[in-house]
Amino acid sequence: QVLLVESGGGLVQAGGSLRLSCVASGPTFSVYAVGWFRQAPGKEREFVAAISQSGGRTYYSDSVKGRFTISRDNAKNTAYLQMNSLKPEDTAVYYCAGRANRLSAEAALYNYWGQGTQVTVSS
Repeated sequence: QVLLVESGGGLVQAGGSLRLSCVASGPTFSVYAVGWFRQAPGKEREFVAAISQSGGRTYYSDSVKGRFTISRDNAKNTAYLQMNSLKPEDTAVYYCAGRANRLSAEAALYNYWGQGTQVTVSS
């Protein structure tokens, strides 16, 4: 069992940046691949980025590739999502998720979820 808590969301103007954090508590964080997902009002939850247990492999959705960077610090039990060049369409609640298996873009394969953090990008 692992508890995930996101932070770092907020209101930012288009073109700005935010860094989200996902802090894990519980057993060894390094056994979990981490994914970031987002859900905008009236839309389904969508994949944003994922990172392997060691951090050596990452995967991004086409909509954020080149603008967002996922990373992790296993010594701090924390994963990050650096978001640059933000657009109004990035507005959503952002969730981090963990699974004790290979990284994946499929939300249904993740066992553990945080409560989410709101990101709002104004035009």
